[in-house]
Parts: sequence; structure tokens; C-alpha cells
Amino acid sequence: MEIVTNKHFLYPSGLYASKKPTLVTTILGSCVAVCLYDSLNKFGGINHYMLSYWDGTGMPTPKWGDHAIRKLLENMLGMGAEKKYMQAKIFGGSCRRGSSDVFNIGSNNILVAETCLAKLQIPIVARHTGGSIPRKLIYHTNTGSVDVYNLLSTTTDPE
Repeated sequence: MEIVTNKHFLYPSGLYASKKPTLVTTILGSCVAVCLYDSLNKFGGINHYMLSYWDGTGMPTPKWGDHAIRKLLENMLGMGAEKKYMQAKIFGGSCRRGSSDVFNIGSNNILVAETCLAKLQIPIVARHTGGSIPRKLIYHTNTGSVDVYNLLSTTTDPE
């Protein structure tokens, strides 16, 4: 078993890919993370986006799911990944407990991952999405495995 010493914290609107074994940690609420892994070349990447589709204002950034997924794929292909060996895992998209989520941010973020990955013909092999609990992820870039932790709040939001 390979010891992983590289660690990276992924902030919202970010993405990360590496051929070096790295543990990438991120925290998700309504945001979604897509993890891509090339099973032949044994490396992966992850993004963390906040909103579904770029609205055409300003420059597209990884804040937007459609751009974040394409940009992560582009970065990995540039590092030598082969799309035909890629698989995806999606996480996040929760709705705060007690919230009506009138804007459907979490649900829309999940849908953009499913739609973009289907168009790119990258299979989704695992998911931990929806619900009302935020999550902490630790993504292993060298194996594609993901540790998921539910983050339970110990405080009560005022009504």
C-alpha cells in the first residue's frame, strides 16, 4: 500500500488534478464535487462547483458546474489521461434542513453533473448526493476512492 503524504484542501470554485498521490479534502453543502479517475493511468482529479450552468456573464469559471466539469476533464487529458478509461463519482447537492430550497441549487447542481457526464460519455460509478446534511470528502487521487463523512450540526438555526 502506497503512503500518501501530499494533501490539498479544495475550496469552492476550485479544481485539482494530480499524478502524484494526493489526499484532496473539501466540504460540500449545496455545492457538488465531481471526481474523475482514469483507471488505466491511475490518477484523478476533483472539482467543487457552486452553481449549475454559466449564465453568460463575465468569464466562465469553475464556480459553474458545466465549466468546472469540462475544465477538469481538459486538465486531466492534458496530463495524459484517456477519456475511455475515465469514470466519475458525484457528491453533494444537499438542501439545508428545514429549508424549502426555493432555488433548487443542490438539485440543479446534481442535475448538471449527470447531464454533462452523460454528454461526455463518462460513466457515473458512485454517488452520495442530495439529503439535508453537509459532507466532508477526502478524495484519493491515486486510487479514485473517496471517504465521505456526514457533518452534523450541533447548533440550531434560529427560526
